[in-house]
Amino acid sequence: MRRALLFACALLALPLAQAADLQPFSASYTADWKQLPMSGTAERSLTKEANGTWKLSFKASMMIASLTEESTLTLDKDTLLPQSYHFERGGLGKAKKADLDFDWNTKMVTGTDRGDPVKLPLNRGMVDKSTYQLALQHDVAAGKKSMSYQVVDDGEIDTYDFRVLGPEKVDTKAGQIDAIKVERVRDPTKSKRITVLWFAKDWDYLLVRLQQVETDGKEYNIMLQDGTVNGKAVKGS
Repeated sequence: MRRALLFACALLALPLAQAADLQPFSASYTADWKQLPMSGTAERSLTKEANGTWKLSFKASMMIASLTEESTLTLDKDTLLPQSYHFERGGLGKAKKADLDFDWNTKMVTGTDRGDPVKLPLNRGMVDKSTYQLALQHDVAAGKKSMSYQVVDDGEIDTYDFRVLGPEKVDTKAGQIDAIKVERVRDPTKSKRITVLWFAKDWDYLLVRLQQVETDGKEYNIMLQDGTVNGKAVKGS
């Protein structure tokens, strides 16, 4: 469950065709672990601050576990630039905390991850573990069929690859949503984990569902409960 919430929370310096049309949103989700009678909730939002920066937030809770993730970013013409990243997990499992600063003047990413110092050269195309999801959302909206992101992950730079599978309807508590189905592409010789995401076509490609199957067969699902895009309530058919 924790991994699924991490992914959903668990994009940025990538040019986006619709970056100028970035819309504020808020969404709440139910989170379920199929093998156990456990459920949780999650909330995700994008808001524009008074100083012109955008804040992408994700909060999740399940039983006695909790997770908070927050990114700040700015728009530079058609490019999203991450500015800071904060992550904190507590409760069940190992606690974790990470804080990163993206300095575009010095071209460095600095901070800490699990108490260890992080210092990486910052290049265009590098994003944090929350902001890349926004890039994915808008790249799908722009009609791209395959996407790749350089993500600062656990103090290193990792590559996240995705491909579009096609349209599919998703039944949510907000109604039936027309969505685009996307999967993360992994090397099967290194990981058998499966991650699939659905983005709402008529709602600025808001994330409406996430499914993750672990290598041991455990399955996690995050499903839209309700949400708003640019102040308008999300409603399906």
